[in-house]
Amino acid sequence: MSIQNHIQSKKAFIFAFDDVLYPHKDYLLQVYYLFSEFLTYSELLNSAEILNFMKDEFEKNGSEQIFEKTAEKFNIPSKYNDNFNLLHQTAILPLKLLLYQQILTLLQELVVERKEIFLVLDGEPQEQLNKVKQTEWHGLERYLKLYFVKEYGTMAECVKDIHTLNGLNHSETVFIGANHQTELLLKPIEVEYFSVRKLL
Repeated sequence: MSIQNHIQSKKAFIFAFDDVLYPHKDYLLQVYYLFSEFLTYSELLNSAEILNFMKDEFEKNGSEQIFEKTAEKFNIPSKYNDNFNLLHQTAILPLKLLLYQQILTLLQELVVERKEIFLVLDGEPQEQLNKVKQTEWHGLERYLKLYFVKEYGTMAECVKDIHTLNGLNHSETVFIGANHQTELLLKPIEVEYFSVRKLL
């Protein structure tokens, strides 16, 4: 079923955030940039070399263990791991996070059609909220209701509560996500899943 069919038939749209509304790497690469600049001042290291290494490592292997790999490569003291983790939660980004154009258009259409829009934030709440605050919403933020998965324990429990608290039946909503794992997590509660890949 196309997204246009869903717009006609559904009352509410539930969105995941990272890699659904915007590219998650846009946040991470700015965090890496800020961290490399911090190391220039604190350890007199070459920020450009560190950033290039982190970018390459991220493109090849993702963000897993990226501090440890960078620390080993540049002999960075392990004490800076705390700074690195904190930066993920509190970073003031040089550039705002931009929504995918197709998602921006969809959200604007949903507002015009007076659909309810829920944003499900999975991960550390402080970090997720930091991203939300630094996203360019084009005035759409007033129409979003935010829910943090960590407050519910699981994605399924969070989505179930969205329905309960807002008087919605599962047949009246669709969840828009980015990966098959999320789809599997939602299967037991019978919420319709729509892959954002069909839109991008």
